Order: sequence, then structure tokens, then C-alpha cells
Amino acid sequence: MAYALTWLPDVLEAAGLKVAEQPGWMDRGVGNVGPTKGVICHHTAGGPKGNMPSLGVITNGRAGLHGPLAQLGLGRDGTYYVIAAGRAQHAGKGEWGKVTTGNTSFIGIEAENTGLPDDPWPAVQMDAYQRGVAAILRKIGANESMCCGHKEYALPKGRKPDPLFDMDDFRAGVRAVLDGTAPPPTLIPAVDAQSRATLRRGAKGASVSDLQRKLGLASDGVFGPHTEAAVRAFQRSKGAVQDGIVGPKTWAALDAA
Repeated sequence: MAYALTWLPDVLEAAGLKVAEQPGWMDRGVGNVGPTKGVICHHTAGGPKGNMPSLGVITNGRAGLHGPLAQLGLGRDGTYYVIAAGRAQHAGKGEWGKVTTGNTSFIGIEAENTGLPDDPWPAVQMDAYQRGVAAILRKIGANESMCCGHKEYALPKGRKPDPLFDMDDFRAGVRAVLDGTAPPPTLIPAVDAQSRATLRRGAKGASVSDLQRKLGLASDGVFGPHTEAAVRAFQRSKGAVQDGIVGPKTWAALDAA
């Protein structure tokens, strides 16, 4: 069955963010969620290398706690990995905004970071973190006060340290996005060096036909779900971000292949 949070990728993409939907995400969850009240921010405490080395753990769980451990993962390059549309085991015992049902009422975002003081947060990741949270809060009709860190939600106090950054500063950034005073996001270039357009689902025309031929697909010139799935599979095979968008980097990888 598809769970309730199937709107997540559309909301994030509408905010100009890179999104990589993971296989089976619509049907993944420890049961369904209730009405979404807010967002809890986490860091993964994962490996120091790679864009999202904790993706498997967030999806499948760890010893003593099966997955999913969050609905969203956030890579170091600012890509949102959509992991689950149902309830995730990310909150535990706690309270924020008089809400105590964390797993049922809050969306969990696990951002890739070791959680150590010597692991700086890339600007592109922090920008995406704030924009993604703002997009979710706008969708549910809440303001920045309904975004908290796991360290703020968890009880007893001090039970969780994540994320290490200052949450008041983070919420101020979310507020700026909601108010429209934050600088615009950096978008994928519209064309590559050969003037080929960036393509995504819904595109049509000769460029899509060319893409389909490079992928070994039947060439109908329509970028539908089958083409998108093939693009994601190709990106996965190259160790690239699996966002299903054919921009300059993916065009170059297709040429090389």
C-alpha cells in the first residue's frame, strides 16, 4: 500500500531542490503516519566520505531498530533521498510544541554528517536543509517554530546530541525562506556546453529522443516514468546522484558511456 507522505518529492522539487526517489519508498513505513505537525532534524553520524553513505542504514535500520529510520535523507551535495512515505523510527521519546507523538507527527530528515566538530556542513547542504524544511512547513501550514533538532525534542534532555549546529540560527534561515528574503537557490544549468537542454519528466522532443537512444530505449520523444527510471538506473551505475534529471553532468556521463 502507498502511505500518506507521497507528496514529499513534489513539494521538494517545487522548491527547486534535487530529489532522488528510492525504490519502494511509497510503500515503506512502520505503518502510516497521522497529520504532520512539523519536522525533526537529525545528522546521521555516518561515514566521512561519500554523498550519502548512510542511505542503507536509514532505509533498512540497524541492530535493534529496523527501518526506515527517517522519511528523508539529505546528502552532502544537497540532494534529498526520499526513503519512506509512512512512519519512520526517528524520534523516540520526546516533546516539541506540545506534541509527543514524534514518529507519527513529525517528518524526520537525516542529513549526512559525522556529527564530529571537525566535519563542516557544506553550504549547499545547509541551504538545501533549510529550503526543504521550509517547503514542508509551508505545505502543512506551519511556521519555523515547528522545526526542531532531535536534541531539542528528545527526553530526557541530553539524550540526543544531533544536529550539532545551532537550531535557533537554523530556524532563522528557514524563516527567511518562508518570508522570501533568502537568496534564490542554485539551480541545475538549463543547458550544457553543447546547448543540450536539461531534461526531466514531462519533457518532449528531439532531445528526449536522443537521450532515449543513448539509454537503449525505444525512442518516442516523451520523458515519462520509464525514461526517468532508466536515467536513475544509469546514474546509479555511475555512482552519481540518482535524481532522474539529465543535466550537464549526466549528459557528459552518457557521452562517455
